[in-house]
Amino acid sequence: MQINRRNLGLTVNDNLMRVYMAAPKAAGAYPGIVFYSDIYQLGRPITRLADRLAGYGYVVAAPEIFHRLEPIGTVIEPDDLGRLRGNDAARRTAIADYDADARAVIDFLKAEEGVMAEQIGAMGFCIGGHLAFRAALQPEVKATVCCYPTGMHNGKLGRGVADTLQRVGDLKGNVLMIFGLVDPHVPEDGRNAIAHALSNAGASHTILLYNADHTFMRDDGYRYDPAATDRAWSEITAFFDQAFSLSNGTQTS
Repeated sequence: MQINRRNLGLTVNDNLMRVYMAAPKAAGAYPGIVFYSDIYQLGRPITRLADRLAGYGYVVAAPEIFHRLEPIGTVIEPDDLGRLRGNDAARRTAIADYDADARAVIDFLKAEEGVMAEQIGAMGFCIGGHLAFRAALQPEVKATVCCYPTGMHNGKLGRGVADTLQRVGDLKGNVLMIFGLVDPHVPEDGRNAIAHALSNAGASHTILLYNADHTFMRDDGYRYDPAATDRAWSEITAFFDQAFSLSNGTQTS
């Protein structure tokens, strides 16, 4: 599908948050997806991923995750200094603020023309995979894709210790977890902790493992793996199609 792109602002607790929007150009009603970046925010490697998802028939809303600390429109460079800057912004952001941002984007999507208000999902990468999982703790979220989510297994997200794994029982929808087997940020014991928490809670979930590194879907770095990325996209689109079709009886893509 061809898509339209735009930027808008949402106010969350008196803080302006930029949201990058990508949506099908064809008129109609589509599921809405809260879409989270990695620590480098909304540079083109991330917005290309958002655009691709929109092209499959979804209204994608990607918030700037560090809007309380960085000027609107800031893209952090994916280099050594940028890594320090992004990790510091992640550390300094309160977990409750991340959750408030998720609530704001979900509420926006539910009210947005062209979005099926009962068909809300989430997706994210790296820290954004963790944030997408936390968005999935909201009762409206039907389907969530978490790509190599960092900090879930050890509670590292923002200020304080995240209670994400302790709240797995709050999940109402389906979850797809995507990991790289040689990802040093989510090692085998971390993946196992996540898998055990999901299984013990009886959560509806699928875990996919690829012989790939961390951030293997980001197309501007040395860890990018186009073959693994294509395989992952095939699984992601099938997962969303099934989850949203099962919830309203129609095919949406």
